[in-house]
Amino acid sequence: MKLNRGALLKAVEQPHYREGIPEFRSGDTVRVTYRVVEGKRERLQAFEGVVIKIHRNGLNSTFTVRKVSYGEGVERIFPFHSPLIDKVEVVSYGKVRQARPYYLRELRGKAARIKPDRKRTQKAAEAYAAAKAAGGKKKKKAKKKAEAPASEEA
Repeated sequence: MKLNRGALLKAVEQPHYREGIPEFRSGDTVRVTYRVVEGKRERLQAFEGVVIKIHRNGLNSTFTVRKVSYGEGVERIFPFHSPLIDKVEVVSYGKVRQARPYYLRELRGKAARIKPDRKRTQKAAEAYAAAKAAGGKKKKKAKKKAEAPASEEA
């Protein structure tokens, strides 16, 4: 029996893929909350910055986030599917013309600002409002169902 190498890799990697990672692009500002182990203690730490690189390679996919901390540029590479990442949230959508805006490394102050992508921000707001409206209806129905048997018993 001959096994297909791609199918075998997919079967082995499938359980390790993470669900619930939001879609983002280069130029977007994201906040990554990840676990840091210091000795016996484990805590959550947030890293907020601009995505300057996305490397898509299945389970080995990574993204690079850059921020300026105390006047010093800091870049951190995060694996998409790492179990140490607690959550990734998009703070704002940015519009850049390059897939890898490395030019941000040389810019300082106001010059390093990124134009907001208003179209994607609007779409995200509409999707959030729709999800909230749909979620609100379900909760009300669940409350009514919970109250109905209680009133029948009395």
